[in-house]
Amino acid sequence: MNTFLVILNIAILLVLIGVLIKMQQKHVSFSKRVFAGLGFGVTLGVYLQVVFGASSDIVSQTSDWYSIVGSGYVRLLMMIVIPLVMVSIIQSITNLEKTSELGKMSGWIIGILVSTAMVAAIVGVGSSLVFDLNAEQIEAGQAEQDRGSYLEETLGSVQDMSTPDKILAFIPANPFEDMTGARPTSTIAVVIFSAIVGIAALGVRRKNPEQAAVFTKGVNAVYAIVMRIVTLVLRLTPFGIMGLMATTVAQTNVGGILELGKFVLASYLALLVMFIIHLLLIATGGLNPLTYLKKVLPVLTFAFTSRSSAGTIPLNISAQKNSLGVDEGTANMSASFGATIGQNGCAGIYPAMLAVMIAPTVGIDPLSPSFLIQLVLIVGISSFGVAGVGGGATFAALIVLSSMNLPVYLAGLLISVEPLIDMGRTALNVNGAMTSGTLTSRILGKLNHDKFNDSHAVEKDIAV
Repeated sequence: MNTFLVILNIAILLVLIGVLIKMQQKHVSFSKRVFAGLGFGVTLGVYLQVVFGASSDIVSQTSDWYSIVGSGYVRLLMMIVIPLVMVSIIQSITNLEKTSELGKMSGWIIGILVSTAMVAAIVGVGSSLVFDLNAEQIEAGQAEQDRGSYLEETLGSVQDMSTPDKILAFIPANPFEDMTGARPTSTIAVVIFSAIVGIAALGVRRKNPEQAAVFTKGVNAVYAIVMRIVTLVLRLTPFGIMGLMATTVAQTNVGGILELGKFVLASYLALLVMFIIHLLLIATGGLNPLTYLKKVLPVLTFAFTSRSSAGTIPLNISAQKNSLGVDEGTANMSASFGATIGQNGCAGIYPAMLAVMIAPTVGIDPLSPSFLIQLVLIVGISSFGVAGVGGGATFAALIVLSSMNLPVYLAGLLISVEPLIDMGRTALNVNGAMTSGTLTSRILGKLNHDKFNDSHAVEKDIAV
């Protein structure tokens, strides 16, 4: 009987995939297909949750099959992240006239990312205080206790890293190892290696233009191939979002959400406030925030469902270049840096909220100026190198809590709502990266305003 029901659920998914294919054949816009996939996924997930229950074997087996579509799509995106980052940055730098442009671009991008992460920490503190969050109010079951123990064990490796160690982790000792994504800072390490290659190419261009021309021609050819692969993968976005959302909704622990509902509400209020701050920053740059929001929604939808900032890099770069009019170099840099530096949700809001919740349990007043100043500064420093995949928020929380001498095991109390909150955090992280790219391009005078304001300037190659 179970086998029959699982086959039935798979058949339903295949029918919905067929509907999305029909929409593509009828040239329905890319954005509409993305939101159709989202709607199908939510509906399918609710059906599985209501009919079978989140913890049933049928849902577990069905989700395994659905993950071929959802997790398979994420794997394809992760597959092209490193080649895309590497060849894009090398190509972007070789197209620069002066190396000083690279310094200005990187400085503005990193400055915006880190400063908004510090603002996000303040927002997280405010939301925690508004909802009067306190870790002592949450009861710990066996799963929460196990999670707390795991965090304490993980803390050992994090505590041993000094700030210089964290900076050194960015420098690629073995770029080929980093191309496998072996370390949390692998993406940044690849960015740095690619930047060095690009700068070296500029130096060769001055001394031996013929050799530089051969290299540049080869890079441009590889870039064209990589971007074609990106286009082919991105066309699968509506299907991937449907599979991811169906699995997420079907397996969501509703009881845990209800029990920790106040923390969930506080988290999403903080995320919403930070989204609004991003839009206000866009507006201060003389750009229409509603136009910006309309163009980034498909990217944020995928970030929300996948919970992977790194996996969203290809969509991020494509949307910045093709929809927002951001110049190529800035789009590549901001998307790459934003996946591991200054993540507003994971490295800003979340650790700050935990710190405010946990502080009273050890007799610390979370409203004291010394506590708040220390918290914001530590968040800014620790926002470097947070892994751009699921779990990065835990890493950031461990750094912040241990730096402030707060017990980390209490963070395990939130295990049941972690996936739900992480979806919103990831969307905010990605939006922060896109905001930094858009503002940097605008500040440096490289933004294509006509493309930004053109409602038809969307992923035209993807939409067909």
